[in-house]
This record gives sequence, structure tokens and C-alpha cells, in this order.
Amino acid sequence: MSIKYDKIGNDYNRTRKPDPYLTKKLLEHLAPADNGLYLDIGCGTGNYTDQLQKRGYQFIGIDPSEKMLKEARLKNSDVQWVLGAAENTGLSNSSVDGIIGSLTIHHWTDLNAGFLELNRVLKPNGNIVIFTSTPKQMKGYWLNHYFPKMLEDSIAQMPSLESVKSAMTDNGFEIVKAEPYNIQANLEDKFLYCGKQNPEMYFNEQIRHGISSFSSLANRDEVEQGLLKLRHDIDSGKIQEVMKSHQNDLGDYLYVIGRKNR
Repeated sequence: MSIKYDKIGNDYNRTRKPDPYLTKKLLEHLAPADNGLYLDIGCGTGNYTDQLQKRGYQFIGIDPSEKMLKEARLKNSDVQWVLGAAENTGLSNSSVDGIIGSLTIHHWTDLNAGFLELNRVLKPNGNIVIFTSTPKQMKGYWLNHYFPKMLEDSIAQMPSLESVKSAMTDNGFEIVKAEPYNIQANLEDKFLYCGKQNPEMYFNEQIRHGISSFSSLANRDEVEQGLLKLRHDIDSGKIQEVMKSHQNDLGDYLYVIGRKNR
């Protein structure tokens, strides 16, 4: 994971900006107290860590990529930025009041080890908020029509909702709820399905570079051919048919909220 994000770290901030709505939802689910200390695990360049810190909450940001953390430190020197991983945070027992993890769990080497470690550092009654996507959700992306191998490889690394819940409950968390999220037209954080409603976004090389599926998992020839096909379908209007055929009620992403009860 660190190698992957060291590669894209320099340009990551150009398109992966903190989204106001997603920030609001993270706060809502985390329910932080003014005097608490919170952890953003897999913080990347610290976009959401920075936003939450600026709203008056004290945060630690942990990421395995030194290049990403270098960008984060430039953004906010008041946050404690730490090189580490979900499986090994280096933090003391019961040292944080809550945890967020946005689009990170598919990069963990071991879900059980990650949630065991996060349970160890979380205080009793603390909340953990995971923002992710599931294989079932991703199979409903219309991107599958144009980039099938890339999506297949992306889906393969995503843990199912069942496996996430199981790893959480097996390691001391109670599942509070799982809440689906659908892409908003004004989304500012350009992650994988950001172009759900605006396919033109995928012709922006900077946007593709900030998406790990395109920058690390994709085959160059497939991307080129997929973009040509997408261009043709946009110009002909066929894209509307493709998008309609992939409509579903699963949501595009998901918040999984848990709590440590002891």
C-alpha cells in the first residue's frame, strides 16, 4: 500500500479534496466530544483529518505512506501525523476516543488484525466509522461496462460487508448500523465512482491519477480502449442506456459504524 500511494502522492491533493457532505457525515457518525482525541486511520494526505481538526477536534493521522504524510504535514502542523498502519498503530492502549477510516480497509493486510489493533487503542464506548464500498455495490457501477478488468481487480481487493462486520464483532466491536451513500453530483472528492453522474470526469488525467484503480490496477490498453468506447457512447447518447442498466438500490458506498462497549 505504501508503495502504491508513494507513487501517486504528489498529485493526490489536486483532485482528492475533502467533500463537505462526507465531512458532515463523518462527524455525525463519529459524534466527537470537544475534549477528545481521535484517530484517522489510513489518513492519506490528511484531507478529512485536517477538516475535522479545523472544526475544533483533536486528531492523530496514521498512514503507511511517508510521501502522503509529508503532504499532510504541510497542510496542518497541529495534527499529530504518524507513520503506521491499522495493524500496528504504535499507540497506547485506550488512547483515543473515536476512530474514522475513509476508503482504507481494502488496503489493510489483515482485517482481523486491523480491527483488533483499533479496538486496543480505542476507549470503551468509543465509536469507529468506516467508509468503504462493497463488492456487491461495485458490481453495480457502470464503469464495469468500459473497464471490466480494472473493476474486476478493484472488486477483488474489497472486503464484503459480511466480512467487515464479522471482523469487527470478532474483535470487540458492536455494529451500530450500516448506512449506504450515493454519489452526489457536486462531490468534491474524486474517488473511483465520482463520475457516476458525469462520465466526462474520467477523461481528466489528473482525476484518473488520483484514483488507485486507474493509477495502480488498470491496464493502459484497457483504459485507452475504454475511454474511446465511453467517448463514443457519450457522443451517441448510448451512455444513458448503459447508466440506466446499472441503476440499483444498493448505494454506491457505505458507512459502517461500530462501538467498543468494554
